[in-house]
Amino acid sequence: MDGKTLQDTAHEHTEFLAESGLEHPFGPDWEVFKVRGKVFMLMTDVPGKPVVILKSDPGEAEALRKTHADITPGYHMNKRHWITLAPGDSIDEKLVRELVTESYQLVVDNLPRSRRPAGSATAGTRS
Repeated sequence: MDGKTLQDTAHEHTEFLAESGLEHPFGPDWEVFKVRGKVFMLMTDVPGKPVVILKSDPGEAEALRKTHADITPGYHMNKRHWITLAPGDSIDEKLVRELVTESYQLVVDNLPRSRRPAGSATAGTRS
């Protein structure tokens, strides 16, 4: 998967996630996606290479890094809880969508029940 497709796929998938929103708090070079004020995805270029940075369960993050050459520890984030997806052949669009949904769900699950977006239990599902 090339870099354009990687970021486009991740960005397009956020449209299926309840109350997800895009902000640029670190300037125009960083796209930050949040749900209820909490970050679940970031996109930027790391020396000219487009990347997607996602929250991940620590055990799953470790397994993903071992099995996918294009998944590394989170760039500028907690290396245990975040992963970076880079363009390459070891990931496809389906995996990107799954990982975006999982990142979103991890953040939503840590919100108090009263603050969780309506529809977040079915996050990322397509009609």
